Amino acid sequence: MTEVKPLVLDVDGTFLKTDLLFESFWAGLGQDPWATLRAVLRHFRYPERLKSELAEITQIRIDLMPVNPEIADLALRSRMAGREVVLASASDRSLVEPLAAEYGFSERVFASDAQLNLKGKAKAGVLVDAFGEGGFDYAGDSSVDIAVWEHAENALVVGNVPSARGLTARGRNIVEFPGGWAWKSLIRAIRPHQWVKNVLLLLAMIAAHRFDLETLLPILLGIVAFSAAASSIYIVNDLLDLEADRLHPTKCRRPFANGDVPIVVGMAAFVGLALLALGIAIMLNWAFFGVIILYMVMSLAYSLKLKRMRWVDVAMLAALYTIRVVAGAAAGEVSVSIYMLIFIFPIFITLGCVKRLTELTLATNDDYLPGRGYGRRDRGDLLNVAGLGTVGAVLIFFLYSISEQGRELYPTTWILWAAMIPMALWLVRMVMLGWFGKQDYDPIVFAMRDKFGIGILMITLSLMFWAAGLWSQWFGG
Repeated sequence: MTEVKPLVLDVDGTFLKTDLLFESFWAGLGQDPWATLRAVLRHFRYPERLKSELAEITQIRIDLMPVNPEIADLALRSRMAGREVVLASASDRSLVEPLAAEYGFSERVFASDAQLNLKGKAKAGVLVDAFGEGGFDYAGDSSVDIAVWEHAENALVVGNVPSARGLTARGRNIVEFPGGWAWKSLIRAIRPHQWVKNVLLLLAMIAAHRFDLETLLPILLGIVAFSAAASSIYIVNDLLDLEADRLHPTKCRRPFANGDVPIVVGMAAFVGLALLALGIAIMLNWAFFGVIILYMVMSLAYSLKLKRMRWVDVAMLAALYTIRVVAGAAAGEVSVSIYMLIFIFPIFITLGCVKRLTELTLATNDDYLPGRGYGRRDRGDLLNVAGLGTVGAVLIFFLYSISEQGRELYPTTWILWAAMIPMALWLVRMVMLGWFGKQDYDPIVFAMRDKFGIGILMITLSLMFWAAGLWSQWFGG
């Protein structure tokens, strides 16, 4: 009877649709950023030590890691046929052994430790010592696996590895499996639908009644820069939230969480988008460049720590919305009223509360939201704060209407007061939709798609233009 040769699986990018080293790095940044960065700086040239130390710094959920369905199916069929399935990985042993146990693979595991980086020729050597020349089939996903495939009976190639094609001439049988990533998944990861929020950069221009191309064009460039900056931070946020997203009913489908896009590709996209944003900002002016830097620093602080802090989280959301208005003023070199900033901040406090209310209403249990400091018991408090934000915004708007600057820009004060009615209605409606879970997880994105809400906002804006005398100025009469 012919002996069945074992099936040996690489882990990163082969059995898993992710990389355990990068998983550990980003989990470490979220749990203990300083220790993680120290480990990287200290062991950057020694990957085996880096992997070992990162595995000690942080705990990652092996059971949540996305698997390659074709390879997982092959492994299951092999086990059912009585074949030994072995993991051989350059990842640290402390992570690979639990992974093998999780899926019922062989207790015989080959992996890196603090002294050896089990990769390429090193991996080939230990496998030949264990199984003999040609005594195993091996599944891998990159050119570094050529060194192992040369000693395997069958080369199982995951994804597109052009250099593996030469193995046929050397007598190796090649079996190909789907793998890799698609550009459309990366585009989904940068969330272009969120760019609609950057129309907030236009508010300063509208409030100052500066309707000219000289003001508009740099603000449009500023919107492009802010969109690139925001997308770079969305990537960082997703990489820091991998575990939380995998536990979320809908966010588990995000490209990095489900393995559709490799983490290293996300890191490269982050750098490219950040450089694009900063390049455009420098081209515009130094004030806008400073605002972009401030936004990115605040966003990183929010992603790393502040979003987990109850109430600080909502205040930071409001600040990140407000800074877009400041950015628009800086890009178009428009002076922004302190009244305007004081007015819009409570509006964004309200919308921040709406965001959390929506998530809590749609949550499937009473636990705290993954990676957040809120549970369902906080819904009443969030509703109260949202109500205070609404009242505060309307009150500040009233005070602005009777201020010297308000009377100068909006001479017909009673019409400006009339605009407070649809404004308050819009805010109350947004809060109620959040309370009943009837909107998207992001209130700004929802607002830009909500036809009824847009109608209310257009009525508000029309009344403000009427109070300013702009309709008669534009159309006569």
